[in-house]
Amino acid sequence: MDAREVKQSLEDGGLRCTPQRYAVMAFLLEHAGHPTASEIFEAVNRADPRCSRATTYNNLRDLVRAGLVREVAVEGRAARFDAKSERHHHFICDRCGAVEDIAWYKVPRPDSRALGKRVLRDCELIFRGLCARCAPRHASRAVRV
Repeated sequence: MDAREVKQSLEDGGLRCTPQRYAVMAFLLEHAGHPTASEIFEAVNRADPRCSRATTYNNLRDLVRAGLVREVAVEGRAARFDAKSERHHHFICDRCGAVEDIAWYKVPRPDSRALGKRVLRDCELIFRGLCARCAPRHASRAVRV
């Protein structure tokens, strides 16, 4: 995504394109590895030391609220952020905390009786288990016990 497209995505989300917000969004679009807020801050701050930790965190909050970035909650670990625009689900490794994308497939929506008075905006699945790197180590230890 080029500079014009990043700026346009911010404007489409109703956000002003400040240099710091642009830097956070551009970093997320260039790095698909689901970085933490701290990792984003460190990378953005290296490029522009004027971008404080608070500014980075506030911009992430604004990007999430605008629907441009998804926050992926990882139990017991720092949340991770994802700016991938294609719909997808996530897999979170119980051992190392790695977050991986899972191809999107439609999830049946519950009928209105199950929702009650709630209004459903969206639905995504988070799969949990052991990633490809951790599963073999776990299996080999289980065999020895």
